Amino acid sequence: MSTVKIPPVLRQAVGGERTVEAPGSTMGEVLTNLCQAHPAVGAQILTPDGELHKYVNIYVNDEDARLLQWTDTPVGEGDTVMILPAMAGGA
Repeated sequence: MSTVKIPPVLRQAVGGERTVEAPGSTMGEVLTNLCQAHPAVGAQILTPDGELHKYVNIYVNDEDARLLQWTDTPVGEGDTVMILPAMAGGA
């Protein structure tokens, strides 16, 4: 299983945990399993069509998954997947 790092904005959706475990051999499978186990996460990071919102960044072992193989990026036992929603705002 992979470790998924949960940002503060999503922690309430996973019972306050900083990390959760999720099975899968690709980043897409890990996120699918995470969203099935914690539907409130999916409601915040997925579009109604089931795609990741464009403002959600995913890193696999500290590398931007968009620069790798995106949802097909391989994820092995002990790898870390990090969800980082983009922040906006300011004056």
